[in-house]
Amino acid sequence: MIIPPGSIIGIIGGGQLGRMTALAAANLGYKIHIYTPEKHSPAAQVSAFTTIADYGDKPSLKAFAKSIDVITFEFENIPAESIQYLEKFCPVRPGNLALHVSQNRLREKKYLNEIDVSTAQFFAVRTLKELEKAAAKCGKPGILKSAEFGYDGKGQHKVFAHADLKKIWKESRLKTAILEELVDFKKEISVIVARNSYGKTLCFPLAENVHENGILCASRAPANISLGLEKNAQRIAIKIAENLGLVGLLAVEFFVTKNNQLLVNEIAPRPHNSGHWTMDGCETSQFEQFVRAVCGLPFGPVGLTAKKTRMVNLLGRDVEKWPEILRNPGAKLHLYGKSEAKKGRKMGHVNYLEF
Repeated sequence: MIIPPGSIIGIIGGGQLGRMTALAAANLGYKIHIYTPEKHSPAAQVSAFTTIADYGDKPSLKAFAKSIDVITFEFENIPAESIQYLEKFCPVRPGNLALHVSQNRLREKKYLNEIDVSTAQFFAVRTLKELEKAAAKCGKPGILKSAEFGYDGKGQHKVFAHADLKKIWKESRLKTAILEELVDFKKEISVIVARNSYGKTLCFPLAENVHENGILCASRAPANISLGLEKNAQRIAIKIAENLGLVGLLAVEFFVTKNNQLLVNEIAPRPHNSGHWTMDGCETSQFEQFVRAVCGLPFGPVGLTAKKTRMVNLLGRDVEKWPEILRNPGAKLHLYGKSEAKKGRKMGHVNYLEF
């Protein structure tokens, strides 16, 4: 089903991904209706309509769904029950399965293994005793993570040999967690694949990523990897998207091990921070492609517009460097309209282009 220009796209969530999607949608003639509990959200600043209500408020959800032509979401930390309820009134893309799988790390990794996609070794942890058993089985340094609602390094604790597991478990305050083997990788890469309701797929060129304290700091495209590794990563990303029946975008983060094995770290059924480079370094941005996929339009081309593009996140007070950035002719600045520059908070990003 094609959602033609002039229609209204509903987006659950009011963050920067919704903001940049709204800007891309406007260029294609669509209006955006944001649903968020947050007042003065980044996405609402550039959208035609906004509903401010709790994600579990059924009367507000119903009124929202009745006012739009298609629904998508810009992050995963929303109740699956709310998405199921919205599906009664309006098409929801990428779909409930993609949300269900991706919003729980244990469920995500189990699902990936079930479809023969490799991940790091992992263990479910719900008690101190389970953590002790998992650490013994892992036999290597690991990372204890929240199974749900964790992002940008939040809710993560490194577990090394001879660590005080009792102290770590107490300080984590986690009820449901996952212990993941700490992978000795040589680089991190990511693939973003678009898939429409007709089953057609198209991958963007791969990005090479650098994280610090669990937060993405920078991405470089194209990634410095072999053609064979690139094709294999794209094949895996397409396989996951097809198995999920996804309509929209899927970002897949990989570890590349020392022997060139690909291990999936995380997936996200939406635009992704590692794809921000496409806004200036690619013929079609990930946000425009997201709108095209959700609305059933033909995909845009994904050729490079620069020899190399380096995306750098502006975290916290880094945003105050905007005057210096704007004086650089090779820099493209994107700010998110957030009022408070908290430590580690993503306030914007800049793309540096090399021709």
